Amino acid sequence: MHTLCQLTDIPEPGAKGYEVEGRKLFAVRYRGEVYVYENSCPHRSIPLEWNPDQFLDYDKLYIQCATHGALFRIDTGVCISGPCVEDSLSPVAFQIEQESIILI
Repeated sequence: MHTLCQLTDIPEPGAKGYEVEGRKLFAVRYRGEVYVYENSCPHRSIPLEWNPDQFLDYDKLYIQCATHGALFRIDTGVCISGPCVEDSLSPVAFQIEQESIILI
């Protein structure tokens, strides 16, 4: 198990990227929930953001790939628009303990 961050490290709504043992991840806080995904677009297996921690679209309603503009549902990681429609981001198992996001 590895502590990814404190809940307060991520704005609500918002997202933040991390690298853990060479693995690129990002966590999202949205509508009182937390989601953690691999930072890799299923279309080209490239990082989703161009600028650090810029994972969400302008309205902060979807995860957006900066390269191709693909949009993913925050709660499921399913692509709803772009070149990888119906593909999904890879979720990362975690739990929340004492206001910390812990990878399992």
